[in-house]
Amino acid sequence: MANQSHLIKPLLGAQYPEVSYGKGIYLYDTEGNRYLDGASGAVTANIGHGVTEIIEAMKEQAEKISFVYRSQFTNRPAEELASKLSQIAPGDLNYVFFVNSGSEAMETALKIAVQYWQEKGRKEKDRVISRWTSYHGITLGALSMSGHVLRRNRFSSLLADYPLVSPPYCYQCPFYDTYPSCGMKCANELETAIQRIGPDKVAAFVFEPIIGAAGGAIVPPEPYYARIKEICDKYEVLLIADEVMTGFGRTGKAFAMDHWGIEPDIMAIGKGLSGGYTPIGATMISEHIISTINSGSKVIMSGHTLSGNPQSAAIALAVLNYMEAHQVIDLSTFNVPILEQELRQLQHKYPLIGDLRGLGMMWGLEFISNPDTKECFPIHTFVTERMIKRCFEKGLIVYPAVGGINGTSGDSVIIAPPLTITKEEIRVLVSTLEKAVAEISFELDQEGLLHHRSIS
Repeated sequence: MANQSHLIKPLLGAQYPEVSYGKGIYLYDTEGNRYLDGASGAVTANIGHGVTEIIEAMKEQAEKISFVYRSQFTNRPAEELASKLSQIAPGDLNYVFFVNSGSEAMETALKIAVQYWQEKGRKEKDRVISRWTSYHGITLGALSMSGHVLRRNRFSSLLADYPLVSPPYCYQCPFYDTYPSCGMKCANELETAIQRIGPDKVAAFVFEPIIGAAGGAIVPPEPYYARIKEICDKYEVLLIADEVMTGFGRTGKAFAMDHWGIEPDIMAIGKGLSGGYTPIGATMISEHIISTINSGSKVIMSGHTLSGNPQSAAIALAVLNYMEAHQVIDLSTFNVPILEQELRQLQHKYPLIGDLRGLGMMWGLEFISNPDTKECFPIHTFVTERMIKRCFEKGLIVYPAVGGINGTSGDSVIIAPPLTITKEEIRVLVSTLEKAVAEISFELDQEGLLHHRSIS
């Protein structure tokens, strides 16, 4: 077969259009079709596609050196990128360990947390607690921390049981309660979990500031992280923030934790770090952790062949410099109210959209069968997949996520366009999305799956 592809695709046997090029918020395939990148790929392409300054930085670094091994040389791009990151990160996260992806960044964060307590002479503190309805990556350590039921199932025998506490998911409250009268049971549950395991055994608590693929841009109530921080300080538990999806302006601030003024001990970053122009991620480490290890073994027990790669570091540095020079984060915040308003109008018009939540340029739409009971669609109805496919056919890319509290049913999508999207392009995005929502709503209604709101 002359045209047989030897590339393993996300779905074996499926046909995918071949991308030709990208410019701004649009991607073009080889057939000439145009797609509005309403998901920034995988919530990654924060400055859009085909930016000339980044392409020039790629070429300039390639003419110097593209690879050196970290145990033999340091390199100027990696040094400058680490310095840049230390300036913009919260608190005293002043040290950076470069990896190749967000999954690796989270795996490294896990190892550093455990090593820290070993170097403190407290080897028994090696347990990590994470939340259900979370996703931290596909490597075994990162997947062990993930409370993404569908992604855990296949490899459950290989995974640690780190997810123990409920998410701050007000729309589908796991305690069947309502904020603020709930007393933030979801936050207080962490203290119970620590006490059950034993504070002398718990190394760290891992969380996404805003829950991404596992929940569809779930934002916690305002006091949630202050309570989490209070609990972790009380029991000497490190805070590990997974900012892989939310970092670098995605939520309207440099990092999502800036919204709550909470400084994590360790932070994982990726995606927007390079805007998708090169594979790179990083684990950022606070002063007190580094000083402890520096007083002991002096070695972070992690590393990859391409850690601190000069080509990738130069590209990521160019992306951050571009964002700063063009005030990308500040300018994007002017368009956030427009995106939210347009999406809220869509929600009010279609009962299929049970909830709309998010911050900045990251919004989740949760689809429900019954607006009165918030009942989810059965998993075999594939509502998320149908919505993504219908949007794609209309030239709009949206990102898949899970809805519902049990992790085995429920549907949502994430809207997360490049931060550089204009007001006019936002209206095109939402107009296209509405056409898909209207068609899927009609189909589900015809199939008897969409319940109408009671008027009693």
